[in-house]
Amino acid sequence: MAPSTTTRPRALFAMARHHRDQLFPPDVIRRLADHVDIDPDHVVEDFADEPDLEGVELLITSWGCPALDADVLARAPDLKAVVHAAGSVKHHVTRACWDRGLAVSSAPAANAVPVAEYTVAAILFANKRVLDIAGLYRDHRAPLDWSRLFPGFGNYRRTVGVLGASLVGRKVLELLRPHDLELLLADPHVDTAQAAALGARLVDLDELVSGSDVVSLHAPELPETRHLLDARRLGLMRDGATLVNTARGSLVDTDALTAEAVTGRIHAVIDVTEPEVLPAASPLYSLPNVLLTPHIAGSLGGELRRITTTALDEIERYSSGRPFAHPVHPASLATSA
Repeated sequence: MAPSTTTRPRALFAMARHHRDQLFPPDVIRRLADHVDIDPDHVVEDFADEPDLEGVELLITSWGCPALDADVLARAPDLKAVVHAAGSVKHHVTRACWDRGLAVSSAPAANAVPVAEYTVAAILFANKRVLDIAGLYRDHRAPLDWSRLFPGFGNYRRTVGVLGASLVGRKVLELLRPHDLELLLADPHVDTAQAAALGARLVDLDELVSGSDVVSLHAPELPETRHLLDARRLGLMRDGATLVNTARGSLVDTDALTAEAVTGRIHAVIDVTEPEVLPAASPLYSLPNVLLTPHIAGSLGGELRRITTTALDEIERYSSGRPFAHPVHPASLATSA
């Protein structure tokens, strides 16, 4: 994977321009220029508009990068590596890249941190019934008997089920361990000992759904995970339980979730949906037992700096001939986001 010359390798930005502006401000560009030869104002958003890719050895990509298909690679004979300043590479790193033997790095571990933080906050607030109580307090503007209205509310000895030992799922388990909670885990790629090492008890999916006060989704978007939580499994959830989805909207049957939520039987904290923006008439926008946010759990604002730092570290490693610290292996893509 070492650069082909002793000079700085030529690099190129390939992403949506506004993401380049967010991820690579001037102080970062100055550090970047110490390690690669790059025009900081040149950002490729469509490879069809980029006639000259010869000599480009390293692509620095992020959200909005167009697909690196065989035609693009044929026009980039010197390309050796891709550093992705974001999470999943599935949208732009194609089979042709792996056939070519490109070295690929990405930053899902950096992006997992804010997603896990959002998730843990949602879990703790859900068990404490914060949204319900805040709504009643706003409406009544007077003290009420909260213990009578919400018997057993709180986090002590409550059960949280984590679906998927992904990077985010593992981080959620790590952040939940200091709390007095029972943690369940469902993941077909994890055994009992591995689950125990993560602080959880391994169960099957139906047991997790039916036995948890909060069910938190962290599985990848794959054909076999589509609508993992369908009408039957949503029906298994305890009365008053909360579903948290910060993974992918396709994991949940939106119609089935809406039907359950409308009854008020279950609660939901939903950051990702299918479709990505729900129709304006969806009841999920206004139900008091649903918190719907617009895909904000991942890195935003100042949190992007963590992704930038990860990418810069990888670029420095590449330019000095060292292997990536966060390589992507094609075999892992079948079970990752």
